[in-house]
Amino acid sequence: MPLEVKLKKLGQAALYLLLWAFTAWLLYPLIVLDKVYAANAKEYLFRAVIGITIMIILFGKTVFDLFFPMSTSNKMTAIQVVFLTVYSMVLAGGIILMLGRLVSLFIRSQDLDVRF
Repeated sequence: MPLEVKLKKLGQAALYLLLWAFTAWLLYPLIVLDKVYAANAKEYLFRAVIGITIMIILFGKTVFDLFFPMSTSNKMTAIQVVFLTVYSMVLAGGIILMLGRLVSLFIRSQDLDVRF
């Protein structure tokens, strides 16, 4: 394998790791917060929405790579298909978890007095 191809693959892997580190940094407050206060609500909301958006984009790219591989002459191995399937399921679960956490934090931070 030529050196240029190896460097390109290494650069792509580094870009994905950097993107995941950035996404984890964006979503970190959403995981550890118990309550959102009005003073910092916009900052956490924007961070969470950007992080969830990046996760949705990565999920779309993964599903696209799974169903429409770039080179049709080189078939994907069974290991690649299994890995991409599990990875997309984990991503979907993470998106649902983060959206649920965002909604639950919003509901808990509101002083709702609901009586029936």
